[in-house]
Amino acid sequence: MKYLEESTETPLGEILAIMQGRIVNSTTYFGIPALKNPCDFWVYQELIYSCKPTLIIEIGNNSGGSTLALAHLQDLLGEGRIIGIDIDHSRIHQLVKDHARITLIEADACRALEQVRSLVRTDDRILIIEDSSHTYENTLNVLVAYAPLLKSGEYFIVEDSICRHGLDLGPDPGPYEAIEEFVRSRQDFEIDRSKESFVITWNPKGFLVKK
Repeated sequence: MKYLEESTETPLGEILAIMQGRIVNSTTYFGIPALKNPCDFWVYQELIYSCKPTLIIEIGNNSGGSTLALAHLQDLLGEGRIIGIDIDHSRIHQLVKDHARITLIEADACRALEQVRSLVRTDDRILIIEDSSHTYENTLNVLVAYAPLLKSGEYFIVEDSICRHGLDLGPDPGPYEAIEEFVRSRQDFEIDRSKESFVITWNPKGFLVKK
């Protein structure tokens, strides 16, 4: 185990690997595994407070720790709903299933699009978080499929673009390349790199805002 005062000369890549181990193996929210870099999640709560989305679509839920955290933020704001989508919800904690703001859909995200559309209200302010398989093809497909749900000023966060761009793991190409292709191929989204101001992020180029 490393400590800060002993690690000021440690290469960033080594620090990122240590953080990844902590995130994957022992990071929890209310006792539920939550596979999130806490620097990024702090930015999420800033964004949620400023934009006040009434609907958060989280694609990829694992055990549901981050899903519950998002719902608790909405509790504090006094409004909002969560749609959690994953091909396998067998690990979802009961606390997540019981939360009144959370609707879970067990399906491939692209195949579930029409079901999701049926739950969207015309006056919803939406935030989308894509955290599923991280393959290039799936990430790009999700971006293309779900982008039309967003209005100007709303965010589409693509997670784990750190794959092969900070951590030597994950698909290659992966989310980073899918983001670049998505933004290159259309004019209605831009990358908001101001959301990476902690420097250490698991989502490089992954904060997309609709123009």
